[in-house]
Amino acid sequence: MPISKSAPIAIIGAGVFGLSTALQLASDGYTNITVFEKDDQIPPRSSAGFDLNKIVRAEYEDPWYTENANTAQKAIEAWKTPLYAPHYHQTGFLHLVSGSAPQKAVDTLTRFLATVRDHPKYKGQIQDITTREDIRNIAWQYDGQFPGWKGYFNRQAGYAHASNALLAVYKAAAANGVKFILGKDRGWITELIHSPNSKKITALRTHSGTTIPTTLTIVATGAAAATLIPTAASQIVAKSWSLAHIHLTDDETSALRNIPVTYARDLGFFFEPDPVTNWLKICPMGGGYVNTDPVSGRSLPPKTLAESDVLPVEDEGRIRRLLREALPGFEGRELVGKKLCWFADTRDSEFVVDYVPGMEGSVVMLSGDSGHLFKMLPIAGGWVKGLVEEGGQGVARWQWKEGKGQDDGKGDVSWRLGETREFADIKKLSKL
Repeated sequence: MPISKSAPIAIIGAGVFGLSTALQLASDGYTNITVFEKDDQIPPRSSAGFDLNKIVRAEYEDPWYTENANTAQKAIEAWKTPLYAPHYHQTGFLHLVSGSAPQKAVDTLTRFLATVRDHPKYKGQIQDITTREDIRNIAWQYDGQFPGWKGYFNRQAGYAHASNALLAVYKAAAANGVKFILGKDRGWITELIHSPNSKKITALRTHSGTTIPTTLTIVATGAAAATLIPTAASQIVAKSWSLAHIHLTDDETSALRNIPVTYARDLGFFFEPDPVTNWLKICPMGGGYVNTDPVSGRSLPPKTLAESDVLPVEDEGRIRRLLREALPGFEGRELVGKKLCWFADTRDSEFVVDYVPGMEGSVVMLSGDSGHLFKMLPIAGGWVKGLVEEGGQGVARWQWKEGKGQDDGKGDVSWRLGETREFADIKKLSKL
């Protein structure tokens, strides 16, 4: 049965899922929404969306995400609406593999391309890339040799400024009546409290001990999903990938204006520099890192943000090679703003947008971004609205999946390269 629009709804987490859901529900007439966030700012620093930029594109290895009417294509159109347009930059997506890329990378790129090459919305927008001259005709600023690089260029893609977009959604939600409670005392939810005679969640407990009544609780805590819902560890794993930046001069930033998002699938990717900070963001590719607790066996984010301010040696090597082949003048530059960015990962790279079993329809879990949620920011809240108003009949592939034991996050993922490593090993090496 659909929830009353005046019933108290608690959203835990003010990242992409939480903010998008808050705005959507408030815009549709729900009048008693409170978002709880343990950080004292929005976007919260633990959110994967607390970032300069994220890729926005429609091609996927699985064509369902390209073709479905309520996913990537709809999201891109929504990025062009007034709330989101100031933060969206359609610079294009230069998707390539290097000359020494393994076959897995080549095959992945081929599958991505297949979902847009003959799509009617992309007619005349996809260009094959086979030579260095093809690349330089798109981005004349690139002076690298690009040895053996090939792939394609998609003009109907680009990136969004992540933190600024989240801040805009937060302000819009607040203007629509959503209440926000921030900070470790009142915004940090540490426990879900069920009624004495059932498993239905009827209240929340904060870090300071305050009890808050709720009718529907929406858990949108990203990589920390299993902290509040331990059974989520069977399908949701905290995993991270690294990123770094180069601090450019004003002239260098201006010179690289409007370059496309450039992605060598076996090495990494970079973006147009941010004109406010003069930072050029670079992300190396790899299998990622998990943070397995030796007692519980669950992978959760580190307890402090500072612990993640590290760039693994192998990732720096990939960054240096990426720069050497594409922008050699920056290869030796100091890397700043280095960190690991934590995501909620799943075996099949599918989201989890569903009611948590055994809690009598009182708790919804939003997680499993697997590194590809942000582009859906303008529409993700609509998925949750549909779930809530359709009595729990959400998208089949995003339903709660009962796993056999806990997922260690180290299985092979078709579209990623490299071995997943333990965060503890990275910390040890960084101290040597």
